[in-house]
Amino acid sequence: MPAATHCPYCALQCAMTLTPEPGAATPVTVSGRMFPTNRGGLCKKGWTSAELLAAPDRLTTPLVRVDGELRPASWEEALALVADRLSAIRREDGPDAVGVFGGGGLTNEKAYLLGKFARLALGTSRIDYNGRFCMASAAAAGNRAFGIDRGMPFPVTDLDTADTILLLGSNVAATMPPFIGHLADARAAGGLIVVDPRRSQTAQLTADGAGVHLQPAPGTDLVLLLGLLHVVLAEGLADEAYVAERTTGFDAVRRSVAPWWPERVQEHTGVPVAQLREVARRLARGRGTYILTGRGVEQHVDGTDTATAAINLALVLGLVGRPGSGYGTLTGQGNGQGGREHGQKSDQLPGYRKIADPEARAAVAAVWGVDPGTIPGPGVPAVELLGMLGRPGGVRALLVHGSNVVVSGPDASAIRSGLSSLDLLVVSDFVLSETAALADVVLPVTQWAEEEGTMTNLEGRVLRRRRALDAPDGVRSELSILADLAARLGAPSQWPTDPATVFDELARASAGGIADYSGLSHGLLDEQAATDEAAHWPYPAGSTGTPRLFLDRFGHDDGRARLVAVRPRDLTTGRATGELTLITGRLLEHYQSGAQTRRVPELSAAQPVARAELHPATAARLGIGDGDPVRVRNVRGTVTATAQLSDGMRIDTVFLPFHFSGRQCANVLTEGAVDPISAMPEFKRTLVTVEATGQEIA
Repeated sequence: MPAATHCPYCALQCAMTLTPEPGAATPVTVSGRMFPTNRGGLCKKGWTSAELLAAPDRLTTPLVRVDGELRPASWEEALALVADRLSAIRREDGPDAVGVFGGGGLTNEKAYLLGKFARLALGTSRIDYNGRFCMASAAAAGNRAFGIDRGMPFPVTDLDTADTILLLGSNVAATMPPFIGHLADARAAGGLIVVDPRRSQTAQLTADGAGVHLQPAPGTDLVLLLGLLHVVLAEGLADEAYVAERTTGFDAVRRSVAPWWPERVQEHTGVPVAQLREVARRLARGRGTYILTGRGVEQHVDGTDTATAAINLALVLGLVGRPGSGYGTLTGQGNGQGGREHGQKSDQLPGYRKIADPEARAAVAAVWGVDPGTIPGPGVPAVELLGMLGRPGGVRALLVHGSNVVVSGPDASAIRSGLSSLDLLVVSDFVLSETAALADVVLPVTQWAEEEGTMTNLEGRVLRRRRALDAPDGVRSELSILADLAARLGAPSQWPTDPATVFDELARASAGGIADYSGLSHGLLDEQAATDEAAHWPYPAGSTGTPRLFLDRFGHDDGRARLVAVRPRDLTTGRATGELTLITGRLLEHYQSGAQTRRVPELSAAQPVARAELHPATAARLGIGDGDPVRVRNVRGTVTATAQLSDGMRIDTVFLPFHFSGRQCANVLTEGAVDPISAMPEFKRTLVTVEATGQEIA
């Protein structure tokens, strides 16, 4: 029977129908389904998503490392080994010697139970997830300004009637192509404004009078935003009544942007004064103006402050919490929103509660049936957690769910070294990813089309994931694995394995929290889907949800938004002669670490190798031709790639996709420096040299 579900990839969560095809090489066929986010359309990844279900190297039996090699094992053997070694490590060095690393692609049910498992079954505080690499700065800025972090506090369809959209650091034409349909009216009005150091596919949408492309130097987005707000204030374009009625902190922000007059901004960013003024005026006069941010401006050591500067601009213009205008941030991973709400973050309990808050601890402990004192306190964020692997007094064992950290983490060689130093590495995955290949135990788990659950998309809408076919024999859900291990470890509380039952517990645990799901259930979501109703959180019991936040008040106790003065930390590039600034990002055909999309023949054939994108003038200076093999290197390592020349690049910049592994892994070059507020790594501003190799890229 066909299953109405959603794409396994990005946070747009495009709707699709899966129809089983018994005996066929691909076990289901995919068809697009009408839904507000995608309107029946899918990108290449969505259309080919079913091919991964029949991947030749699909894992269907546990693997255990014996004499240095991974060998098949029974579930009993694998889980007994994991439980025994976890118990021994906890006895010898305490519960914080065990770490857990989650993922933004896990369903809400899995993310919730993983957080519960870490705190109750393992007793560890050492849990975080790969969303720390993705949404942490946007989340920190949203919480600081609004008191709530929901990526888009309005339905994505609100963009359909926009006159002006400022899109900072997001290449949606490649990362979530159906989204660009929501930009059509802004483009028709000449109001699409894209900020990107590259002339990306999205930046190209501004051509022919459809908008403006601002191309600042990498790492100068904060200065650009300060300059835009300077122009708004200097030219009297602020919504003073809104600022007075709905915000605090304006005087400090006004003083902080005073030094950033347009000429000075041009000096640091390279964005011409005339463009800066044009954009500021356009934002102020638009009939419907939206400001949206993405990872390009957030994955920096000043990412929280940069997102805050975008929020300040939106607040001073009076955009937030009004119909027909707004501010939002574009969540990346499929459940990047829900995944950061229900307990797999280091400082968090379900419902987006703070784990250090006594009232939050008591509320969740009551649902779990435990004493609040048994719940560990805050842990450490992802980069710090990964830096503790195999270190004295650090983490001796790590359980990884839904993440391929050896490809996606910063300073990947150091992460690989840490993983190799562990006494126990357990990875749950459906293919032998690069991280799984290093494991002591690999546990085969279900894919999206084989499981029930929920996801929360980029607009805070809770969606049902539905099973279209049974998993192969020998494959288990993470819910089953966690429940089995919890029993073996003698964990308190109940450990249901039915996704609907787990969700019901999640809903109770979230009640009264910021991300309140207490009015939701699988049954209600199924009923709403049948009538095209939407479930946006917060959705407390007895409500009908909240599609648009901030219409009456913000999340702080006084109901006002916080304008927060921010300043650039370092305006020097530190670039030596011959060095370029490396920026990393995604390709249309691939997703995250590429563990999934590199296994889909059509996608892999379209983008088989990493390509280093360079300006022709830069390439000529370096003696590099289009298609030449090159080395990109710095003190942390060397990456091999194929040169791709583009006059859409700045001459001081090189771009690498981060989907490839081994010698093509871009994150070998990135460093573990993090934003001091969000702990987000610096992925978009790395100094490198590029040189021709004279050898073909394998």
